[in-house]
Amino acid sequence: MWPSLIAKAKEGGLDVIQTYVFWNLHEPQKGQYDFSGRNDIIRFIKEIQSQGLYVCLRIGPFIESEWTYGGLPIWLHDVAGIVFRSDNKPYKIENEYQTIEPAFHEKGPPYVLWAAKMAVDFHTGVPWVMCKQDDAPGPVINACNGMRCGETFKGPNSPNKPSIWTEDWTSFYQVWGGKPYIRSAQDIAFHVALFIAKNGSYVNYYMYHGGTNFGRTAAAFMITGYYDQAPLDEYGLVREPKWGHLKELHAAIKLCSRPLLTGTQNVISLGQLQEAFVFEETSGVCAAFLVNNDERKAVTVLFRNISYELPRKSISILPDCKTVAFNTERVSTQYNKRSKTSNLKFDSDEKWEEYREAILNFDNTLLRAEGLLDQISAAKDASDYFWYTFRFHYNSSNAQAPLDVQSHGHILHAFVNGEYTGSAHGSHDNVSFTLRNTVHLRQGTNDGALLSVTVGLPDSGAFLERKVAGVHRVRVQDKSFTNCSWGYQVGLIGEKLQIYSNLGLNKVLWSSIRSPTRQLTWYKTTFRAPAGNDPIALNLQSMGKGEAWVNGQSIGRYWVSFKTSKGNPSQTQYAVNTVTSIHFCAIIKATNTYHVPRAFLKPTGNLLVLLEEENGNPLGITVDTIAIRKVCGHVTNSHLPPLSSWLRHRQRGDTDIKKFGKKPTVQPSCPLGKKISKIVFASFGNPDGDCERYAVGSCHSSHSQGVVERACIGKSRCSIPLLSRYFGGDPCPGIHKALLVDAQCR
Repeated sequence: MWPSLIAKAKEGGLDVIQTYVFWNLHEPQKGQYDFSGRNDIIRFIKEIQSQGLYVCLRIGPFIESEWTYGGLPIWLHDVAGIVFRSDNKPYKIENEYQTIEPAFHEKGPPYVLWAAKMAVDFHTGVPWVMCKQDDAPGPVINACNGMRCGETFKGPNSPNKPSIWTEDWTSFYQVWGGKPYIRSAQDIAFHVALFIAKNGSYVNYYMYHGGTNFGRTAAAFMITGYYDQAPLDEYGLVREPKWGHLKELHAAIKLCSRPLLTGTQNVISLGQLQEAFVFEETSGVCAAFLVNNDERKAVTVLFRNISYELPRKSISILPDCKTVAFNTERVSTQYNKRSKTSNLKFDSDEKWEEYREAILNFDNTLLRAEGLLDQISAAKDASDYFWYTFRFHYNSSNAQAPLDVQSHGHILHAFVNGEYTGSAHGSHDNVSFTLRNTVHLRQGTNDGALLSVTVGLPDSGAFLERKVAGVHRVRVQDKSFTNCSWGYQVGLIGEKLQIYSNLGLNKVLWSSIRSPTRQLTWYKTTFRAPAGNDPIALNLQSMGKGEAWVNGQSIGRYWVSFKTSKGNPSQTQYAVNTVTSIHFCAIIKATNTYHVPRAFLKPTGNLLVLLEEENGNPLGITVDTIAIRKVCGHVTNSHLPPLSSWLRHRQRGDTDIKKFGKKPTVQPSCPLGKKISKIVFASFGNPDGDCERYAVGSCHSSHSQGVVERACIGKSRCSIPLLSRYFGGDPCPGIHKALLVDAQCR
């Protein structure tokens, strides 16, 4: 997917791709390196170079990034005397250190100085940056992270350093049990423009494309999909209006390049909450950013004897200090919506086989200890699963007894004498929890088995090496078993035999599926790859909690049963399934989808294996394709024309922007390989509503549908200006006009 993603980023106006280096991917075992396949960072950088872009490399190797253990390999945990993120001989190198620096007291500042000197002494010839480190020593650049660096950043700590923003959050990471954070394109554009107006020279979007936390790479309680609300979504599809809105912003800023780089900045008050940032050369070349900080209302300001209307909380960019080329609130971009198509259903018992994981017994454990072990130290991240087993005698004739288990996280499944007795879990904000239940015992010897499950390792904080997980107190009736003899096992039999792959598939005996149970169950089936090039996803809405593999590749953890406060599964996406009339009336259906890259697949015979911890039913699983099939544009007279024509004339050497101003334009555009197949709605006049819900208004040109169909049907993109003559005349003189077009792509 790399070439396509990089190309879309470049088309969106980006100049640089920023990436981390993931130490725990490249050196999972000490001295054993992996730079193959998805880990081939050199190939990734060369692909960026081949498309004419630059790279900003965040080497870490501590990266945080909602990545398990912050990118550190787990074997560091066992290095003698190690203290992560400190002036500590066995470990040095950092990222975003200032937030935890006070925890290390006098060892913090020397560590910062050492890291800076180490980097600079490599004499690489490129600048070095410390994110969120206000006291970064020269020549290392201190940088801002956040959503509002134009307002919050104190600026460079030295006059010879540039003002840079290394993480402009396009949305926010999502955790299991948490709902997605939606950040508008207008808000992002406002704060980017403000940062540039205040002499900012570099803005990095975190994330521009988020992607997928395949395998077990997500940090504690992070969902498998990452930053799906970014300009390029999890599947690599363009998300509108965010992508197009930012593309216009980037074009407007580049129109201002010369005065921004060589002009002198002046700040002029235009009102109580309004100001102008002006960049001007002695030759008269000039650019201005007119800012309205009022969140409640639009205002009219006077700048250089010309009146300008500024919408609420917006910035207008004037590349010639005269003509508004862009306003952060009003952009003539399109909207799109993803839809899903169910290509394959696994709704028959005959399509599945199962293997039930045995409940571990104390006698079958090889690892023994007096007392309870920490799961992170003992399991060393070889698996999410860690068995705690113990044996005890119960002399009472009363067969019911209370079980009380306290855990440092993240999930616990309890079994007594091979029977399931209850589950509990923590959350991102509180990983610790207690499982309390009444269990059925037999008189005499009883076997207890507690399966502790981590959902990623922690990714941040001071003293990361001291973080713990797993069971830390057990009571049955009134007796504590915390300090008794325990038997342990790291991982599950199915994991050790790799029964999720073709190589290990036949190492166990599979059987016909039975009714779902709370015993851990492996399910397998095969399927063909859906035709075409649309992204593919597994819809796991009928499952509970577990992990899924396709052809031996883990597509990540799923946790459908962990609902948000509104009762939806955490990794929910809403699909537009149908358009029922000329008025847009979509059936919205929640799906729980997990990305399966086409590179993981072959035409037929693809192996799908799932490990289900709860009682999910695989008969409800589908293989879906995800596509953008609805594109819509809506402009009024108050919108600005697209910047593409101005850029073309600027490239030809003409600097008089005003000469080339055009009307606001609707520009429906389908994804690569698709064309506009149907105009669902078109109205030139004063249509009611917007791209979400609309209807013909009191003013409507009867030529609207025909004009738009002739311009667009059969094309991948088209352009319709907001001009009366384009529609055969003005249908209602004296009324401000708008144009709304809703199209389907096939």
